Amino acid sequence: MSDYWNDYPKIKKNLIQVKHEIAQRLVINNQSIEEAITKFSSTGGKMIRPALFFLFADFGAEKDPEQLIKVAASLELLHSATLVHDDIIDDSPTRRGSASIQSRFGKDVAVYTGDFMYTSYFELLAESMSQTPFLLKNAQTMKKILQGELTQMTCTFNPDQTVGDYLRNINGKTAELIRLSCQEGAYFGGADKQLQARAKRIGSAIGLAFQIYDDILNFSLELGDDQKPLLSDVQQGIFTLPLLIARDHAPEIIRPYLDAPDTLTRGELIQLATHVDQTGGRSGALACAEKFTNKALNEIQQLPTGNSREVLKTVATQLLERNY
Repeated sequence: MSDYWNDYPKIKKNLIQVKHEIAQRLVINNQSIEEAITKFSSTGGKMIRPALFFLFADFGAEKDPEQLIKVAASLELLHSATLVHDDIIDDSPTRRGSASIQSRFGKDVAVYTGDFMYTSYFELLAESMSQTPFLLKNAQTMKKILQGELTQMTCTFNPDQTVGDYLRNINGKTAELIRLSCQEGAYFGGADKQLQARAKRIGSAIGLAFQIYDDILNFSLELGDDQKPLLSDVQQGIFTLPLLIARDHAPEIIRPYLDAPDTLTRGELIQLATHVDQTGGRSGALACAEKFTNKALNEIQQLPTGNSREVLKTVATQLLERNY
C-alpha cells in the first residue's frame, strides 16, 4: 500500500483495517508458509480492489462497518492468491520488484501459500455474505478469472491470436475482479440497483483500461525495469494489444519475431519494441485504453454529486494515468 493513499485518509484508514483483518486470518503453524506470507505482504501493492470497494460503498446509506472490512479483505485475498499461483504457472522470478514466493521458497510452498489464502478468502465469504446473492457472484467471478487465464493459455505462442481474443482474456483475468469490487462496494454500502449496475460498468472499463496500460508499459523502452522487464510477456508467448496491433499493421515486420519469441535476445527484444512503436502498436493500444478510461470517467460523472464522486474521479484518473 506504501504511501499511495496518503491524500485520502479515509480510504487509507479502511485499508489499514483490511490489512489487519488479513494478517489475523493468515496465521498458520508452518514456518515456511508463514515466512512466505510475511514476505509477500511486505512487497506492498496499491490495494486497488478494496479501495474501489470502499469508494463505491460511500454512495450507499446503510453500512455495516465490520462487514465492509471483511468483504474488502476477501477481495484482496482473492487477488493475492491468484498472483501467487500465476507466478508458479509463469515461473516468474519476481513480483513487485522482489523475489516471488515460488522462486524464493519453491513451488510446493508457493502452492500451499496460495491455497491457504484461498481458504481464508472462503471463510470471509461465509462470514460476510452467506445470505446474499454475492456468494454466488464470487463463485462465478472465480470461474471467469480461471476462464480468462485458460483462454490466455490457449492463445500462448499463437501468432494468429486476434485482438478480440486478447480483450476476452483480460476481461476475465483482470477486469472481472475489479468489476466485482466496484459492484460489491455499491451493494454492501446500501446503494440502489441502478447505482450497482453503474458501478459494475465502471469497474469493467477501469479493469480493461488498467490492463491495457500495463501491457503498454511492457513495451516501453524508457520505462522497462526490474519490476516489469521489457517484453517479458512476449518471451512467455503472451501477445498483448500493442504487439497485436503492430502485427496487423505491419505483418511482414512483426510476424518473424513471433515464431520463437522465447529465444529472442535482448537486442532482438529491443528491436521488436522499436518496431511496435514505429508501426503504431503502442499508440493504437493507448487509444484503446483511453477509450475505456473515458468510458469509466463518463459513467462516474453520472454518479450522485458529492465528495465521493469527485474522489472516485480523481482516483480513477490517477490509476489509469501513465507517463509515456
